[in-house]
Amino acid sequence: MRAAFSLLALVIVAAIVLSLAKKQATALKPAEPGAASSPAAAAGLPRPQDVGRQVQSTVDEAARRAAEAASASQ
Repeated sequence: MRAAFSLLALVIVAAIVLSLAKKQATALKPAEPGAASSPAAAAGLPRPQDVGRQVQSTVDEAARRAAEAASASQ
């Protein structure tokens, strides 16, 4: 009897996990190319180009500071 309940609990947990995985998979589907309101735009996510520019400016600033520190220590 205990084995039957364990098996039943395992099946219920598997069904819940598969249901959640299905919901996540449908949420990750890309929007139509012509769609005006994509999920990324609706969520207010930054554009990859903007993120790239910000990262590059941060790296440039760090390199400039490192060069200044190296010249100041000599």
